[in-house]
Amino acid sequence: MKTAIARPAGHIARPQVLGERITVALIPAAADDLRRLQERTNLSKTDIANRAITSYEFLDAQFQAGHDLVVRDRRTGQTQLVRFL
Repeated sequence: MKTAIARPAGHIARPQVLGERITVALIPAAADDLRRLQERTNLSKTDIANRAITSYEFLDAQFQAGHDLVVRDRRTGQTQLVRFL
């Protein structure tokens, strides 16, 4: 059996925010990258922004610890050192 919850007259249900909200102005190149990421991954802008921030925090912690970022081509085995300026 379901129980109805009484709400005051004129109450408008709003989605609950689960975290901090921010507003970001993207440069055109970043806006294009975001659009391409959405098309390729089918993720929302929020999901992409959260993953980007979490990824950057991880990378920055690795760089601060003196580690390098190396990208390896699985087909050829060729590696490249990646540097963020």
